[in-house]
Amino acid sequence: MSTLPIHEPLLRLEQALGPGSGLVLVGGAVRDRLLGRDQGDWDLATALLPDMVMARARAAGLQVIPTGLQHGTVTVMVGGRPMEITTYRGDDAYLDGRHPESVRLGVDLEEDLARRDFTVNAMALPIRALDAADWKQHLVDPFGGQDDLKARRLRAVGDPLRRFAEDGLRPLRACRFVAQLGFEVEPATAAAIPKRLEVAGKVSVERVHQELTKLLCGPAVDKGLDLLRATGLLALWLPELSPMVGCAQNRHHAFDVWGHTLEVLRCVPAEPVFRWAALLHDSGKPSTRTLGTDGEAHFFGHEARSLVLAEHILLRLRASRALLKAVQTLIRHHGMYPDHSWGDAACRRFLARLGVDGLTLEDWGRFRQADHLGKGVDSETALQHHGQVMARLQALAEAAPALSVKDLALDGKALMALANRPGGPWLGQLQGHLLETVLEDPSANAAESLRALAEDWLKS
Repeated sequence: MSTLPIHEPLLRLEQALGPGSGLVLVGGAVRDRLLGRDQGDWDLATALLPDMVMARARAAGLQVIPTGLQHGTVTVMVGGRPMEITTYRGDDAYLDGRHPESVRLGVDLEEDLARRDFTVNAMALPIRALDAADWKQHLVDPFGGQDDLKARRLRAVGDPLRRFAEDGLRPLRACRFVAQLGFEVEPATAAAIPKRLEVAGKVSVERVHQELTKLLCGPAVDKGLDLLRATGLLALWLPELSPMVGCAQNRHHAFDVWGHTLEVLRCVPAEPVFRWAALLHDSGKPSTRTLGTDGEAHFFGHEARSLVLAEHILLRLRASRALLKAVQTLIRHHGMYPDHSWGDAACRRFLARLGVDGLTLEDWGRFRQADHLGKGVDSETALQHHGQVMARLQALAEAAPALSVKDLALDGKALMALANRPGGPWLGQLQGHLLETVLEDPSANAAESLRALAEDWLKS
């Protein structure tokens, strides 16, 4: 298993803190190092009390920021990088379902690790051993985290009911880790989640949105979401999506709406906009489901209903306006699909509509292909047809036709001069008429042709 290079700032920091610091790397950084994954933030812990951390760091010429002294945390700048260092601590009672009422500093390392959520996050590695060939032999692992990593198992430290009663975010983190790592949750840990939904409900919507986004962007997103569903967390935070489970579709689909959604999620790029759009694109199907005379299910108007639900959900989670707009754009256009019956003019109008919404043909194509694959029916034929449609649209786009009024050979200033009139609603109407003409016949986008068309329109 490969490991990532050791960064000099960590070794410099240990040297600055001096003997007896007990400086260790803890949590996810240790887990990811063992897994050979890219290490994100470095969580550091020390036996030194905060005052001593600050004094020694300053004596070594390092900048110190007392960011969280009440929790034993100090930030030290090393090589331009901020490093948070927390004194080994024990947590007292959790009263708000998220944070301990107080902390006890000066405990030993094992007690510090005992307060953490899952065994795979409750390991420590001394900084002095980072560059050692036998660094794994120096791991502090009192709760069997290495064994759980090897078994690809997520298990709470100690009593899972207690862990989840302390912090309502931990059940969602379990689902997120399943999505990111592809692990299975140990039965007792999984069984404890539904019993702590009341505590989970205390988590801020901003933090829920952050964790859900990380979950959605995980490589095993389908597993993470199914755990979310099975434990009741889906109904807690995304109740609008629960009706998708078991909502049968028609002969064009191998899965119910929920199963189709999971398939689409696996097929779109692992980026927040694509993953949120995939999760929500068919959320309106259950409420629009009807049966035809032949017993076939139909979902007329589900795109419009999905747009409403997507806005409601993302606003409730306080997602950014940029994310909401981009997600809604993908949802709005996911049901539009040029087929062989479309003429070139209709295809150009389609490209124009994408442009108005700021959606590229490439992104539309990636999402539409995932939607095809997510049906689970005759995927090879669907991919072949999709490839033909994309090739045709790309060829039309490469011809650089006028797709918006700004592409017209006569701009607004020229049209006002031609009409000898100031701007007003008439100008937009005229430009719309000219654009419609050149969408039908791109050769009409020449100054003389547009001038003649404009004169005729102005006379009418």
